[in-house]
Amino acid sequence: MTQTLTTPPGAPGPPHPPRRWGRDLLALARNTWRGLTSMRTALILLFLLALAALPGAFLPQRGPSPQAVQDYFTAHPTLAPLLDRIGIFDLFATPWFSAVYLLLFISLVGCLVPRTWEQLKGLRARTVAVPRNLSRLPHHAAGTDPRAPDEVVAAARRRLRGWKLDVRSEDNGARTISAEKGALREVGNLVFHMSLLALLIGIAVGKLFGYEGNVIVMADGSEFCNSGILAYDTFRPGLRVDGTDLDPFCLDIDHFAAQYRPDGAADSYSADVRFSDADQIADGAPPTPGQIEVNEPLRFDGERVYLLGHGYAPQFTVTFPDGQQRTQAIQWEPVDQRTFLSQGATKFDRPGVTDDATRRRTQLAITGLFAPTSSGGGVVTSTYPALTNPEVAADVYRGDLGLDSGRGQSIFGIDQSMVDQGRLTRVARENLVPGRTITLDDGTKVRFDDVKQWVNLQVSHDPAQDAVLVAAIALLLGITLSLTIKRRRFWVRVTPAPPGSPSTTGGRTVFDGGGSSVELGGLARTDQAGYGEEFDRLRADLLPTAPAVRRDAPTRDDAPDPTSQRDNGGTR
Repeated sequence: MTQTLTTPPGAPGPPHPPRRWGRDLLALARNTWRGLTSMRTALILLFLLALAALPGAFLPQRGPSPQAVQDYFTAHPTLAPLLDRIGIFDLFATPWFSAVYLLLFISLVGCLVPRTWEQLKGLRARTVAVPRNLSRLPHHAAGTDPRAPDEVVAAARRRLRGWKLDVRSEDNGARTISAEKGALREVGNLVFHMSLLALLIGIAVGKLFGYEGNVIVMADGSEFCNSGILAYDTFRPGLRVDGTDLDPFCLDIDHFAAQYRPDGAADSYSADVRFSDADQIADGAPPTPGQIEVNEPLRFDGERVYLLGHGYAPQFTVTFPDGQQRTQAIQWEPVDQRTFLSQGATKFDRPGVTDDATRRRTQLAITGLFAPTSSGGGVVTSTYPALTNPEVAADVYRGDLGLDSGRGQSIFGIDQSMVDQGRLTRVARENLVPGRTITLDDGTKVRFDDVKQWVNLQVSHDPAQDAVLVAAIALLLGITLSLTIKRRRFWVRVTPAPPGSPSTTGGRTVFDGGGSSVELGGLARTDQAGYGEEFDRLRADLLPTAPAVRRDAPTRDDAPDPTSQRDNGGTR
């Protein structure tokens, strides 16, 4: 008879067991950590990092190529703002890229720490004991030897010199040798992953404590000194750099030379320089001569100075009605990189004028186009980038340049709003060759004197660049070891032959009741071919009369490892 107990209506039910929030949270954290530090997760994050970096390789970045980014916005006015919202033009500083980078870093640390410990223990551990049934191995051989077991073992040890060996004795009196070779494969794998981790750390240190800056310097002996961020035209500091403690050095640009092919393509750029590091500056020592070329930066004291480009700076002399002269050469911006047709603005204040209103009415600006090799004619255009027939299509403006308005303006142009308001008017337009002069209506003379050249330099400071280089070399070495070295094992079992058993002496089989029964076995820990030939050589030296027997080698995916605990009673 079965009795069913029911709870009366309205009565409280049985109490629920208390929730153990601490245990649940600990289990969640443990499972999350295990998933994050698994090799599968590390590979996925490495793939995501490579995938996320692809846009940075195909699209311009604001850091190294701000002008290319601006050109992309001009060419793609609809797509560029959408890409800019997700940080594509400053890809390596976006939060999502940094998140993938940080997760990969944590995953690698979590993978490598226990793996390194296991590898160290594995190097000190004994080799795997001989399996009971060597005939199950992919490579095996068996035969007899007239020598005593101790002599056979001694001969095998001499033949296996260079292998990691362990000699054991079994209960039935058999002597065994366990040999293993190729441990450097795992060491190379570990070195590869450790180097990858060191590479990530080095890149992170460079982003934190490094900086990059660009500066334009006239190639006429002008000097640039790394005294602070105000010395640069653009400056990109690391996250821990405020620009107040830069390594001091000075650089004089004495000469620039460019070689061009007949079609106008650049063949080579080079700049002759003199540089002084911090010690030379402190000691007052003379500067050291050097040369900078494209892809061949100047390196000293952890600094790298790259030559990124060059351009032209027309030099003008203005003679004012009172006879005073001012001469100035300012870089003009190339608008056509193929022919170096350039545009710019050279601006002058009238000397000796102290009244602000008068000064703003008498400021001058010479704007227009410059052609290093002019085509001639009324419209100035350039046909070749070299300086062979320079000419300037000059527009001279007089009035208020807006330099005191508090608004920033480009050095390559004038404030168009001043022209629109009538506060800046054009007073002359003429094509000028070197030595030619324009005379304005108030007697002011503007002469085109000559053309100078300027260079665009990039200064890069990365305190971890040497460590990154070492890590990259170690990474290549590690992956080379991992891919080229085979992990293999070789076993020998020597058993005293029973009385009356045959043995081979001098090619004849005799029944003398002595000698040894010898079994050989081999197993490659990887699927790389080539171990069969090595096993045959070992077999020929240890058992010259025994034929080699090979089974279809079971791979790690479709057959159990004959060296497992089930076969030899030990641990792997």
